[in-house]
Amino acid sequence: MVLVVGALILAVILGVFLLIPRDRKSAYSKTVHPNVNTNKASKLYSKTEVSLHNKRTDCWIIIKNKVYDVTSYVEEHPGGDAILAHAGDDSTEGFYGYASIN
Repeated sequence: MVLVVGALILAVILGVFLLIPRDRKSAYSKTVHPNVNTNKASKLYSKTEVSLHNKRTDCWIIIKNKVYDVTSYVEEHPGGDAILAHAGDDSTEGFYGYASIN
């Protein structure tokens, strides 16, 4: 009886070791380094340039000093045309619901 219980416990332990995924490293594994050149550089837009994109068919907004092209979202906006109230302008307060301080 003790032999059967011991064999079952050993089988469970071996099964757990075989089923648990683990990171196996070998001498042939390579370290992957991210390519620094793949980072996209941010483009800077002036407020004047953003202000030109103030229509339903061409709508940009500024949120926390970042420019977003939300043209494809205008028709789906849950607030309806409220998104157009600040088209081409700073929408931080409307987005967060309060005056945001950087």
